[in-house]
Amino acid sequence: MSFDPEMISELPETVPVFPLEGVLLLPRGQLPLNIFEPRYLQMFEDALAKGRLIGLVQPYDDEGGADKLQRVGCLGRISSFSETDDGRMVISLTGVARFEVAEELNVLTPYRQIRADYRPYESDLIADVGSIDVNREGVLDVLKRYLEANGMSADWPAIESSNNEALVNSLCIISPYGAQEKQAMLEAATLAERAEILIALTEMVLAQLGQSGGANDNAVQ
Repeated sequence: MSFDPEMISELPETVPVFPLEGVLLLPRGQLPLNIFEPRYLQMFEDALAKGRLIGLVQPYDDEGGADKLQRVGCLGRISSFSETDDGRMVISLTGVARFEVAEELNVLTPYRQIRADYRPYESDLIADVGSIDVNREGVLDVLKRYLEANGMSADWPAIESSNNEALVNSLCIISPYGAQEKQAMLEAATLAERAEILIALTEMVLAQLGQSGGANDNAVQ
């Protein structure tokens, strides 16, 4: 069963959260997860019984050493799951909308819960917003050069047939960059801005690998 909310009023205010450093979920993006820790197994079991929705938020340590949550996370819906013989759950999350962490709640559950504010990201519920402004040529260019520099291949017909939102968000989700970079991608104001962050990060990696070039002279054919 699909879940396609049209208004933020359809989204839950209280959200169980899965704190994962260096992991990114974006609207309509797909994220596979391997769940084995008991408290998170319970969280996903509870979510399966109550709408299948959980929040993914990166944690960080503040100066006092406290385990804090980043200001912005993303709501995800469990779109598929399976249970393994050794007690794990293999989950696929589909991104719904970003949210600001309004507050962390005092709860009795073994997992953390927050009050989510979706108002700054209401446009996340509309697919392909801002796609026309994405530097698609630049994204494909750095992707091609990154793959070549690392001796990797890709399904180019599938990549080139994907729309801009799916292309940018999928590449950001699977990108090898760190927690701060992933958070910057998550908090990008527009899809085009997220694409530019991805391009800039990849250009820096390529420079370190001794690669050079640009979209004008290395365009994907």
